[in-house]
Amino acid sequence: MGEPFIRLDGVRKTYRTRGEEFLAISEASFDVEAGELVSLVGPSGCGKTTLLKILAGLHPHDSGTVMIGTPSEPFNPARDIGMVFQQPLLLKWRRIIDNVLLPAEILGLPPAESRARARDLLALVGLGGAEDKYPYELSGGMQQRAAIARALIHDPKLILMDEPFGALDALTREKMNLELLRIWAQAKKTIIFVTHGITEAVFLGTRVIVLTAGPARMADHFPVALPHPRTLDMKTHERFGEYARRIYRLLGME
Repeated sequence: MGEPFIRLDGVRKTYRTRGEEFLAISEASFDVEAGELVSLVGPSGCGKTTLLKILAGLHPHDSGTVMIGTPSEPFNPARDIGMVFQQPLLLKWRRIIDNVLLPAEILGLPPAESRARARDLLALVGLGGAEDKYPYELSGGMQQRAAIARALIHDPKLILMDEPFGALDALTREKMNLELLRIWAQAKKTIIFVTHGITEAVFLGTRVIVLTAGPARMADHFPVALPHPRTLDMKTHERFGEYARRIYRLLGME
């Protein structure tokens, strides 16, 4: 096995406000291989989003090392990261295809090629035929699919997803989990997926990283040896339950 695509070693992050210190991340260490879909799970306020922002280069870390990419393939955060947030954040005055094209426009990518890629990506996420609609004409799940297409438009090496399905109803969320796995299998991207849903973390992840609160610390990281393609009935399997119970124990819920 070669060098990991992402390596964190002893990463620590403290916020300082009004003369007080708040420990957001304590000694996070883990590797991610290229092409993995890694779930980052923990309670609200445990540092999941902070860790995602450190990976994105939006927040500095106080100590430890963060390495992304390999010597043969250097990593440029401005070019090689796609972001998906809890809300789709689509511009309401732009058609769906023009929302998807926004990162390509900012990066100055060739317009004709980018537009063709946008159409292909919208077909990939199940929005073929919705290119000329406006965001208000789409459901919440459809808008989030458009946001995923937007994150892929510039062909990034890494996709960071911050509780992207947290605002959806339970049934739509289950459907989007299946859709994400399908898109990941076809797009072959490395994905870090932040969630506070324990079963969602197990269902999606090739690996799960568990953060606990009070004080924030990385409690565990482990591979999920469930076969692909994954199906919803796997959630009833004993092995799935073992992984979920492992996380519950780490979070003091058992």
